[in-house]
Amino acid sequence: MLYDEDGSLGVVVESGRGSLPFALCHGEALVACAAWALGEAGVTQVDLGTPWEALVEAEEPLVLHDPLCPMTPADFIAACVERCAATQAVVVGVRPVTDTLKAVDADGVVQDTVDREAMRQVTSPIVLPASVVAGLEGLASTDFAELAADLAARFPVVTLEAPAEGRRVGDEDDVRVLEALTAR
Repeated sequence: MLYDEDGSLGVVVESGRGSLPFALCHGEALVACAAWALGEAGVTQVDLGTPWEALVEAEEPLVLHDPLCPMTPADFIAACVERCAATQAVVVGVRPVTDTLKAVDADGVVQDTVDREAMRQVTSPIVLPASVVAGLEGLASTDFAELAADLAARFPVVTLEAPAEGRRVGDEDDVRVLEALTAR
């Protein structure tokens, strides 16, 4: 167990992700890999169906982990929880954008290259301090990019760069790449 200070609760958010969370990486379902990482990080897992009032009453940080970032290391999740405790800000795991980005006008004409220095891809986890959990009536979205934007409009948010193993997968080909990246 990596994080044990005051404790935290965590949810593997599989809703809205189709069947991909049940694809296999290293012979295990992505959702299982994500759940193990939460456990190894010292996060007490609860079900996404847990009443929001119970999460508020717990007065603990809430860790949201995306099963489409199944190989996010437990030590990174623990570092996000620790940063949340230290700053009392929402902590969002991110990865740098490495693809070339192009702007396209309303007619579909390709325009200038977008500077990717300020661009980040939202990955996992998103950690909410207890005060933010208490200030919400529930999650505005289970889409992490949408949720991060909603939270940033209402609360202080800091980002931490996730390691390469924490990348998000979008299809079976991405799972094979992640599997190769994390081969032991």
